[in-house]
Amino acid sequence: MLFFKKGKKENPGNYRPVSLIRGKGMEQLILEVISRLVEDKKEDLRVDGRGCEDYRCAEVETDVVSNTSGSARVKLGHTDILVGVKAEMGTPKLEKPDEGYLEFFVDCSANATPEFEGRGGEELGTEIANTLYRIFSSEGSVDLKSLCINPREHCWVLYVDVLLLECGGNLFDAISIAVKAALFNTRIPKVRVLEDEEGSKEIELSDDPYDCIRLNVDDVPCIVTLSKIGYRHVVDATLQEEACSLASLLIAVTSKGALTCMKKIGKGSLDPESIFEMMETGKRVGKSLHISLQKILDEEESLGTTRQKVGFLG
Repeated sequence: MLFFKKGKKENPGNYRPVSLIRGKGMEQLILEVISRLVEDKKEDLRVDGRGCEDYRCAEVETDVVSNTSGSARVKLGHTDILVGVKAEMGTPKLEKPDEGYLEFFVDCSANATPEFEGRGGEELGTEIANTLYRIFSSEGSVDLKSLCINPREHCWVLYVDVLLLECGGNLFDAISIAVKAALFNTRIPKVRVLEDEEGSKEIELSDDPYDCIRLNVDDVPCIVTLSKIGYRHVVDATLQEEACSLASLLIAVTSKGALTCMKKIGKGSLDPESIFEMMETGKRVGKSLHISLQKILDEEESLGTTRQKVGFLG
């Protein structure tokens, strides 16, 4: 149903959707309908008309925050994610003296959903950050050696800040897409190390904004979340579909279809046959996801400074 907001009634923009459903009984009935529809093996169909392996329409925009080294905003259905990357100089870790590193922070805004109020948002933010650490700990996802300036002395540290603006289901996938897009957009100033006669070193940063290092994100994985509903599994679940699912499998997939990380979430169990089927689906869907994302990123890159910014920070 559409509810009139303000202005002229003839203007469709002056209406907003309002749910007339109230009560736990009706909510349970809707969940049962969703479950039965997804479980129907004769019809590869969901409540919103998508197939079981279809994503919702996604909007990707890069370079949306001016005071960062790189940024991106991703809207996947009603899920809205903003990611900013800030490159700062630091000291390499003792165990990896010739590499830079990434730090992740996830802020679950209480405005995104009431569930994020209090410690609920904190716990989810920590879980998402830990998952990102696991994904990027796999060798080859990002060339960390290219972030080293002086072994054991100086390196670039990339602080990746993730802000959840709205939660409409499938957070992990949307966040991984936004992180990859922000890293693609990241520009790190080139550095020269000058050494005087006494042997002391001085670091000089390039002032030219085009004289910079760009990260190769070809091997950065994207997460594909497969939610088990009855005997079927679906990708890019909505909030209602997530409520029908007792177990989900998070799969990190590269553009070549390689699986780098896997994690089960939810209280339910998954049998070996289901896990194998979900892995194969995840690899297949993940490759298509990378192709579509890279096409969008290349198109935005080709527009350069002439690109019109359409985001809320544009």
